[in-house]
Amino acid sequence: MSRFYFGDSNSSDDDDDTLPYPTPLQRSDFLAPDFSPSTYLSTLHNRHQTLEDLRSELRARSQLLSKELLDLVNSNYQDFLGLGRSLKNGDERVEEVRVGLLGFRKEVESVKARVVEREEEVQREVEERVRIRRQIAVGRALVDYEARLKALEDQLVIETAGKDAPAAGEDVSDSEEESDEEDDEGPVGLSISKLRRHVLQYRLIQEVEKGLGKHPFVAAQAPRMMKVRNTLLLDLSTALQQARSAGTFGKERVMKVMKIYVDMEESAEAVKVLKSLKA
Repeated sequence: MSRFYFGDSNSSDDDDDTLPYPTPLQRSDFLAPDFSPSTYLSTLHNRHQTLEDLRSELRARSQLLSKELLDLVNSNYQDFLGLGRSLKNGDERVEEVRVGLLGFRKEVESVKARVVEREEEVQREVEERVRIRRQIAVGRALVDYEARLKALEDQLVIETAGKDAPAAGEDVSDSEEESDEEDDEGPVGLSISKLRRHVLQYRLIQEVEKGLGKHPFVAAQAPRMMKVRNTLLLDLSTALQQARSAGTFGKERVMKVMKIYVDMEESAEAVKVLKSLKA
């Protein structure tokens, strides 16, 4: 191996023997993931070696690697041939896989379409169920409205006819309670408790009517409601006249009748009646 010389060309061989020999290039240096030839050569500036010797060593390293690669191919020649045979008709196999994937994709899309269709169907069924429930609620409210209005009409007709028997569907205990309350009112005219109860039922019917809104059935019952209102106002007017004619004993009854007018939201009608009585 050539040596790296210092000084003139007449130096002795004994002086040359004192120079250190460069260490062989490490194989691991070439295996770094970020290996850069220029960077690697810059790290060799301290090697006691001529440039020609470095080239020779790198050339020998390259030949060694080529020989190792050739030996690797020769030792695994049969495996390389088997790999080549296994890759034959590879396009056909890829096409088979592609066709299979396309078929699977179509099946997934079909299932997805059925799921979406089923979801829409369920949504329609839910909406239909909600609509039917609303209609049932409206129907029940209409039945309740009709029943309350009919009961009030019956009670008012019985009272205006001067009958003491209970109305249809009226409880016997209610009649007894009314009789007791009438006895508490004294001998003056109509029962204040009955008037108050009728007005309360009338107000409840109005609340049910508001809940139904502009339903055609409710609109058709407007004449009946007007008749009930007029009957109640007539009864209240009669009770107010009887209380006024009772003198001192009827003052408390006058206040009670006025309170019923207020509960019915007909205060203006009460003022009209009082003005007519004064006149």
